[in-house]
Amino acid sequence: MGAVSNGRLKFGEFELDPQSEELLRDGQPVKIQPQPLRVLGILLERHGEIVSREQLRARIWGDATFVEFDHGLNYAIRQIRLALRDEVSEPRYIETLPKQGYRFVAVVVDAEPKPLAEPAAADPLAASLNRSHPKPESAPPSARPYRLIWIALAGCVAVLLLVSGSFVIHRHLATQSIRSLAVIPLDNLSGDPNQEYFADGMTDELTTMLAKDSTLRITSRTSAMQFRGVHKPMQEIARALNVDGILEGSISRSGNQVHMTLQLIRANTDGHLWAESYDRDLNYVAALPGEAARDIAARLHSSVSSTTPAGYVNPEAHDAYLRGRFLWFRGQNEEAGKEFRKAVELQPGYAPAWAGLSSYYAVGISAGRMNPVQTMAQAEAAAQKAVELDDQLADGHLVLGSSIFVYQWDFARGLHEVLRALEIDPKLTQAIHMRARFLSVLGRHQEAIQTQKTASEIDPFERPWAMVTILDEARQYDAALAEAREKLEADPGLDMYSLIALAYRGKDMPREWSQAYEKQLQVEGDPASAAAVRRAFQHGGRTAVIHWQLDQLLGRSKTRYVSPVDLALLYAQLSDREKALSFLEQGFREHSPFLLWIQLDPAYDFLHADERYRSIIQRVGLPPSY
Repeated sequence: MGAVSNGRLKFGEFELDPQSEELLRDGQPVKIQPQPLRVLGILLERHGEIVSREQLRARIWGDATFVEFDHGLNYAIRQIRLALRDEVSEPRYIETLPKQGYRFVAVVVDAEPKPLAEPAAADPLAASLNRSHPKPESAPPSARPYRLIWIALAGCVAVLLLVSGSFVIHRHLATQSIRSLAVIPLDNLSGDPNQEYFADGMTDELTTMLAKDSTLRITSRTSAMQFRGVHKPMQEIARALNVDGILEGSISRSGNQVHMTLQLIRANTDGHLWAESYDRDLNYVAALPGEAARDIAARLHSSVSSTTPAGYVNPEAHDAYLRGRFLWFRGQNEEAGKEFRKAVELQPGYAPAWAGLSSYYAVGISAGRMNPVQTMAQAEAAAQKAVELDDQLADGHLVLGSSIFVYQWDFARGLHEVLRALEIDPKLTQAIHMRARFLSVLGRHQEAIQTQKTASEIDPFERPWAMVTILDEARQYDAALAEAREKLEADPGLDMYSLIALAYRGKDMPREWSQAYEKQLQVEGDPASAAAVRRAFQHGGRTAVIHWQLDQLLGRSKTRYVSPVDLALLYAQLSDREKALSFLEQGFREHSPFLLWIQLDPAYDFLHADERYRSIIQRVGLPPSY
């Protein structure tokens, strides 16, 4: 390692043994990877001097790996600071000099210094003079120097108190200024790409626990995930997410052992405020995100009391749950359902897994892939089980409230459960958005818009389409189109065109509706269907496109479930009263959740005076809007 001595080197409470390449803190080994350890060795070798990034590259990375050097060195320096509990803004050990490099600023000594030389014998002549001419104790000339010494000492103490007080105030202000935080996806250091689900899952749980156990505003998982593997300056990421602080780190799993490192960075200064490493047996890893969240909340003086004791979680059940969440967020609902089922089979008392299973059924029904008659009872039962097992699980109350509202059509009790979820976690934007959708169903559109504004203010990056949906349902089509254009200007890749098409249909602008629908199919990766829609409109206008949609849906119904309400909507757009009402009646018999939104769609307006239509609205229990 090229250190200054063949023996152990001591700096602060740390020691480095160049021979065994071991770092110790107060005699205890500190876990640090080989590459960061080699960087530390070079900085120790040249302590007090500036070591450039190019010099470190040449010593450790060499010319062959130049492309990876920048990320590798940044990561190594972060890991060294984590191990040494050092801070960028107030370095005790490693100072960063912009555009120059790094300097090790602490004193480095041999851990086993040479014995001090024996003190020299006292000067006999001086001793003799002192005995021969003693100074009177009360003489003013001799007292004055002592008074000066005491005054000087008192001044030093005052300066030290002032400096230490300023340091404490600075640290307090640094932590108090953190009011919002983003958890950047943990780096997977397991060496196995198949472990990405584990790193993502632990990131997700850490985000959830921070939102639950602190007063901080925590950026949603969806927003933070866009920065997975993106190596940008922390200040740039913080500006994009509108947060004061960034939490980053890594996690690795080897056998039954899990190692997680975290560091908290103040965004505006890139200052390092806190760091910690956690080593846990896999049997207890489910409790790790909660423990880390409490540590961070305490460091930032933002803790809230938690009423839910952490119980034991079967590691295999926890692993299956993490896999399920990973697949669910990626839109692989069927595969996610298998993992959630596995989790509840392995540990029937695991509440989050039951909530996940309920979400699986809910997505299947809402996507029109599952018959609600066959599955809505299972969705509600899974949600009820989650709440029975853990009454403080906000997600459990949310899925239960959704099941009661959408499938039982018990609107008051469903809204009550959603509000219960928000009592537990007031920053749960999914629950706020769901409440906005339910208010729309009940015709309370202004409340719905204000509720969705609240969710968007908490996290403007999650569900960028949500306000467009609420405005469409309120039939404020111009506002919906303006909102959609604004979102697309910020992110052209958003899936927004189906909502734009709905707005143009509401405004009775068939050409623009057809173009938006065509664009939606292109974004979904179906250029053949997009071309078919274009040809249909050219030959027969809006009616031809609707007939094409109807043919597609009827063909699909031969191989899998298709909601009758989807068919009713197409026949309603064709003004086919009998078929539209027939399929709406079938939807009622199946207890289809899509019936809740039919009053919000102008395609059904021509049926409002029909007693059969009104009977459906009354039997569902909706407040009539006709």
